[in-house]
Amino acid sequence: MNTMKTFLLMAALTALFMVAGQAMGGQQGMTIALLLAVGLNFFAYWNSDKMALAMNRAREVSTAEAPDLHALVASLAARASLPKPKVYVVDNPTPNAFATGRDPEHAAVAVTTGLLQVLDRYELEGVIAHELAHIKNRDILIGSIAAVMAGAISYLATMAQWAMLFGGGRSDEEGGSNPLVMLVTMLVAPLAATLIQMAISRGREYLADATGAQICGHPQSLANALNKLANYNAQQPMDVNPASAQMYIVNPLKGGSIASLFSTHPPMEERIRRLLSM
Repeated sequence: MNTMKTFLLMAALTALFMVAGQAMGGQQGMTIALLLAVGLNFFAYWNSDKMALAMNRAREVSTAEAPDLHALVASLAARASLPKPKVYVVDNPTPNAFATGRDPEHAAVAVTTGLLQVLDRYELEGVIAHELAHIKNRDILIGSIAAVMAGAISYLATMAQWAMLFGGGRSDEEGGSNPLVMLVTMLVAPLAATLIQMAISRGREYLADATGAQICGHPQSLANALNKLANYNAQQPMDVNPASAQMYIVNPLKGGSIASLFSTHPPMEERIRRLLSM
């Protein structure tokens, strides 16, 4: 069901891009914006693991440094039929974790020092299994594609702003775009693209919870871990770049009710309810 929702949201994002491109710059403007956005996001995709790990100040740990953590990751990766990812630690007292990498052969799992201190063995299994689920489900690839489309739409909006500043926006009779339609699309399209991208991210979190519970075999343990992590992160938010917040298993940033509309993470109560229903 989550996979179908993701497919429909991706289709909606693509359709929105086509409409926005046609309204703002015609076929030529749409093509230029898409090529530029794909180029930028192609670079980001191939370097996403290095960028994410550096941005979050994660350091790779050897088997000698963290034997228990390595053994746990290796065991769960074997259960998930995945190559063992590299293991990283983020020196932060707030418990949290994320996974990165363009495919299972180039993946990494990072956990905070707080995570290792707060969770028991079974809860830690649940969190690691969730991160391996992201790798197994190719969520980094899906997120990159969504970023390509959302980024292209935002770029089209920027192009439209400059076009209107310099007297762009020809009439329909001239074969160009309608200025009023361009203005409305310029304002609405980036917001709609962001909301769709957030919805895709939330859907992948639900799927990672379900897959992670299957990998570790203990939905209750993952539910308990999520509850703990949510409480800790609410009391002591992490100082991370907002661009990397969506990678973490729970939102590391403090947000209010309005911010929840743009959250990349589903409501924690619903995540826990779904896990307990398994």
